[in-house]
Amino acid sequence: MSSASNSISIKSLYALFRKSLSGEEQDYTAGSIRKAIFLLSIPMILEMCMESVFAVVDIFFVGRIGKEAVATVALTESVLTIVYSVAIGLSMAATAMVARRIGEKKPDEASKSAVQAIIVALAVTVVVSITGFLLAPNILQVMGAAKEVVETGVSYTRIMFGGSIVIMMLYLINGIFRGAGNASIAMWSLWLANGLNVILCPIMIHFYGVKGAAIATTIGRGAGVCFQLYHLFKGSGAIHILKKYFAPDWEIIKSVLNIAWSGTAQFLIGSASWIVLARIIAEFGSATVAGYQVAIRILLFFLLPAWGMSNATATLVGQNLGAKQPERAEQSVWKTAKYNAIFMLFVTLLFLLASEPIVTFMNPDPSVEKIAVQVLHVVTAGYIFYGVGMVLINAFNGAGDTKTPTIISLFCFWAFQIPIAYLMAITFGLGPKGVFLAIIIAETAITIVAFIIFRQGKWKKTKV
Repeated sequence: MSSASNSISIKSLYALFRKSLSGEEQDYTAGSIRKAIFLLSIPMILEMCMESVFAVVDIFFVGRIGKEAVATVALTESVLTIVYSVAIGLSMAATAMVARRIGEKKPDEASKSAVQAIIVALAVTVVVSITGFLLAPNILQVMGAAKEVVETGVSYTRIMFGGSIVIMMLYLINGIFRGAGNASIAMWSLWLANGLNVILCPIMIHFYGVKGAAIATTIGRGAGVCFQLYHLFKGSGAIHILKKYFAPDWEIIKSVLNIAWSGTAQFLIGSASWIVLARIIAEFGSATVAGYQVAIRILLFFLLPAWGMSNATATLVGQNLGAKQPERAEQSVWKTAKYNAIFMLFVTLLFLLASEPIVTFMNPDPSVEKIAVQVLHVVTAGYIFYGVGMVLINAFNGAGDTKTPTIISLFCFWAFQIPIAYLMAITFGLGPKGVFLAIIIAETAITIVAFIIFRQGKWKKTKV
């Protein structure tokens, strides 16, 4: 009986797994919440995995050219953070608005909102692309690039900025599909984009040098966008694009901008705080910097499943609020938070028991390994809080309330994390460990503040 039961369970899980990747339309405002979380989380987790691979692939192949090429990629990506931030902000807006309209059973309004978000993105991208293309040498110089880096890397920077439309569209349209509950299309678009990048990157670099990496990345992302547009214009899902939707609707555009600006600020605040922490870490030597960077990359890799699961929260909250089911929206958040906390507990135990071999695999240098292991041991002590916190933050974003997480991030990162990191590391003499402790203190504070505000329930009344 037990083995038959297990067989049925495994078959059921496999069937759900296949269903989650199929792109089949689902109603996430009814039925099992656990099943809804599973169906949304699997493609979102796989999507996040592909997103992280882009930068790794470019650095891996470009590293074979030389340090100037690596510097070009690193400096250009640093400035492109602005583009990524705007793209993520617009993606948040698209997810929240599309999910709300789908929950209200208004697919035409959802489609119209999606097109208006695309119009905004195109307008922003034209300015960014032209500015970045024309000022590429100046951008590298402002970032402190040596003369050799500017000479060899200006073409790379021009191509990346000139083709920033594919960055913007890839993020934005994936946000549209996630809001509509079709996370599998978002996943497949990134798999296609990244697969082409992996194939083309070494070929293009061989023929064109460092600018070949930019060509490969842009072609890969462009193919992903074409895949997205095909499914948007095909109109077989909840979202369908009609010519009449391209007439500007200033009310919808205003709503998109209202959500997007604080979503962009939210991402920039977090990114900038990590840059400041890295600067404090730099006070303690290159081995400490290397160990910290190795540990952060390991931590981010294991965070991907948690990010994917928390992204599912935004869709569930948006659609259920649209369906006038705020209690179901809240239940979805608590269930997802529980599953995320369980996963983060597993990751915490993994790093406590096996951090040394994991770090050694990434970097065998003993001085680097010592710092990286310390980072893993300290930071993962707050991972369970972090897992719950990211779900709560995405719940606000899914409701269209991107301002609350932005204010929380601004306070906890800039008025709390950075001063504490400096005081403990420099003033109190704890060294780099002081920075590591500040990270878990701030992330725990974010979770506690988010929990208190979430329980007040004002997010349920957000108008989108």
